[in-house]
Amino acid sequence: MAKQDKKSGNDGKNGKNAKSGKRAKSGAKKAHVPLRDLLRVPGGERVDLSSVDAAATPGRPRDKAAGVAATAVLGERLADLQERLWAAGSAGDRRRVLLVLQGMDTSGKGGTVKHVIGHFNPSGCRIRAFKSPTADELKHPFLWRIAQALPEPGEIGIFDRSQYEDVLIARVRDLAPRDRIRRRYGQINRFERSLADDGVTIVKCFLHISYDEQRRRLLERLDNPDKYWKFNPGDIDDRALWPAYQEAYEIALERCSTDEAPWFVVPADRKWYRNWAISRLLLEHLEEIDPQYPKADFDVAACRERLLAQD
Repeated sequence: MAKQDKKSGNDGKNGKNAKSGKRAKSGAKKAHVPLRDLLRVPGGERVDLSSVDAAATPGRPRDKAAGVAATAVLGERLADLQERLWAAGSAGDRRRVLLVLQGMDTSGKGGTVKHVIGHFNPSGCRIRAFKSPTADELKHPFLWRIAQALPEPGEIGIFDRSQYEDVLIARVRDLAPRDRIRRRYGQINRFERSLADDGVTIVKCFLHISYDEQRRRLLERLDNPDKYWKFNPGDIDDRALWPAYQEAYEIALERCSTDEAPWFVVPADRKWYRNWAISRLLLEHLEEIDPQYPKADFDVAACRERLLAQD
């Protein structure tokens, strides 16, 4: 994944028109490579997050202005597809989408939720932010609370944090024995496979920000009284554990990027790119689902005739 980000569309050769034409065609093909192919974590492959540029813009529009404009265009198509998905669900189609957002503090999970929901009719969305388990939730297996929050058929679900907290913070903070955490990776994979078998398209995005960018965003919250509510002193404690968290994420990405539920690493230092990339990933998956409006289960002509007869 990271290697793809570093490739250039220009091979640096000056040659005949035929060669230029080949390069142009090659560039055109690259422009149409699905974003999910560029950002996807290959199953079983360890990603060195320190080598992934958090400010990169793979598959991007050319600049911020173009990115914002492109995101607006994507939003129109997303709104149409969501309505189709919602309509199909009302007619018995069990398919739905689950967007999972993970990332370090200030990586933009909440901002992404706000941006994504702006594309959709809220009636067809189900949003859940997972915090520390409650006393009641701790009485159940760790996946229990996740199962309670899943989207219904036809819905788009959005998780701000997720089941992965139980192999991330639990690992870094030693909240569970290591052997139990190791078992959880397999439990998560089996759980996600069962969801996929039941019609859930899972889009898991790790919002990747740099250490320096996190510092800038935390300072912004401390320097702006209007953002104090976003700050938690515990964020500084977690920041001190940055290497441990990065390692925990690398392990989770390696062990839980599967065919049924792959992980995507989204560079998130640039908020405009993050928003465009998440929108693009959702669009690619919804287009693959290709939901259709259900056909009428009543006699359209007869109902129309009855309606007109009332005037």
